[in-house]
Amino acid sequence: MAMTQAARDLKRAGRDVISLSAGEPDFETPEHIRAAGISAINAGYTRYTPVDGLPALKSAISRRFMADHGLAYKENEITIAPGGKAIIYNAFRATLNPGDEVIIPTPYWVSYPDIVRLCGGTPVIPQTNADARFLLSAEKLDAAITPATKWLVLNSPCNPTGEMYTEENLRALATVLQQHPNVMVLTDDIYEKITFDGRISKTIAGVAGEMKERTLTMNGVSKAYAMTGWRIGYAGGPAPLVKAMAKIMMQSTSNPCTISQYATIAALDGDHSFLTGWNKIYSKRRDFVVQSLNASPLLHCATPSGAFYVFFDCRGALGKTSLSGTYLASDIEFATSLLNEALVAIVPGSAFGAPGFCRLSYAASDELLSQACERILAFCDSLSG
Repeated sequence: MAMTQAARDLKRAGRDVISLSAGEPDFETPEHIRAAGISAINAGYTRYTPVDGLPALKSAISRRFMADHGLAYKENEITIAPGGKAIIYNAFRATLNPGDEVIIPTPYWVSYPDIVRLCGGTPVIPQTNADARFLLSAEKLDAAITPATKWLVLNSPCNPTGEMYTEENLRALATVLQQHPNVMVLTDDIYEKITFDGRISKTIAGVAGEMKERTLTMNGVSKAYAMTGWRIGYAGGPAPLVKAMAKIMMQSTSNPCTISQYATIAALDGDHSFLTGWNKIYSKRRDFVVQSLNASPLLHCATPSGAFYVFFDCRGALGKTSLSGTYLASDIEFATSLLNEALVAIVPGSAFGAPGFCRLSYAASDELLSQACERILAFCDSLSG
């Protein structure tokens, strides 16, 4: 968000900035979903709903979980909130006491550790590495668990890397967790519909049925359906946890937007054929960006399996000096100088707990991506030292 705001400030100053820092689809919300929202307004569905969501939407969510993962959730096992971030906050606020630990493997979405801290918990950050595709291994999970561990957070496809846990990966993690029955799992599947190369997203409760009773399977409509501003997140999980999360919402946000809930029913139950076309476009953009960045001897960019990010290694550029005289000591200086000098906004990997890397969102037009890659390569070529 800081990088996106810095890009906005430069744009307001008249600079030709290309912003690839935000995690937001550049497609319009599909017409049938927008029409459902308009119909809800015209029908007068503009009043309060039950605090954690409409029964009709909970039914649609239940059908989606069953269709996608074979997971059966009852109405009292589903919660709906104003965005996925609110789901995470409600879960941690309802369960964490001072001293409780939450395992969050790197690279992580930037909000996870801070939400844990806000809720009185302690983030525990196992380091993963690029050679293992930034996926948490069973061995590292086992080493991170202590008597104070309350939660494990998984995110697949991952923001920022775009990497996905396979069924084999998830079963290995579940085997470790079977030895620690007090550890719960929050799995953030918000990007699960955005996958490439024939990959299908898996979730731990669907792969290892014994984990279902202590897993909160979170999702939402922001990324897959281009509904970031509609603010709807949802999750399926144990009924006592869902009830406790509703208590938190009752005294904070109350119900999510009524109009957005009706639109979400149309999103989940309606035509999904547009996803195939969108994913083809994302895949083409991904391949272009990966090939372009790898053309620089200073950068290395792996090919992700999902989401709409690349997480590229910029360590080859560190220790060099830009044309303005800025010494690039870290990925933060690299990203900041790239913005100020080449007018391309990306996010340094340090924000995700992975210094030496940067995240670039390719949820942008082909023209903008082409211009941005040209600028990045020219910036790298201009470095000295």
